[in-house]
Amino acid sequence: MNNPYFRVAVYTGSFDPPTLGHLNVIQRASRLVDRLVVGVGINPEKAPLFSPQERVELLQRITAPLGNVQVEAFEGLAVAFVRRCGARVMIRGVRPLTDIQAEITMMQANRQLDPDVETVFLMADAKYAHVSSSLIKQIAPLADDQALARFVPREVIPALRQRIPLRQE
Repeated sequence: MNNPYFRVAVYTGSFDPPTLGHLNVIQRASRLVDRLVVGVGINPEKAPLFSPQERVELLQRITAPLGNVQVEAFEGLAVAFVRRCGARVMIRGVRPLTDIQAEITMMQANRQLDPDVETVFLMADAKYAHVSSSLIKQIAPLADDQALARFVPREVIPALRQRIPLRQE
């Protein structure tokens, strides 16, 4: 890791649950760097669907084919986690228009906290632009597994069903 050409980047989020949009950003980011750390943020003020360890395990399962991705949970500031990982690049996935304002505000705050950490925005592929973890939580009780597979990796569906069963009519 002392090699100045070895590039490490960190992609942080809550990933509750991980979506196909998250996976798309992870796949694309992993092609840009030598090592990508996916940081599962822990926000004690939120009531998550999955525990941090469950989210780490789900992400490890769906990123297993990507040899340069590791997944870790973290608490505290994302920019501090980036530094602990030995990185100077933070990846942020954005959806058209809906995320831009909040992400720019966060980028500016992170720059104040650590001006040596650069933020790189990856726009979600158009077919995932509307997908969010909040949307998944809303549709999961109503959508069958085949429909859910349009929004989340198939490996996530069994865990999701344990928390949010399909409502029977």
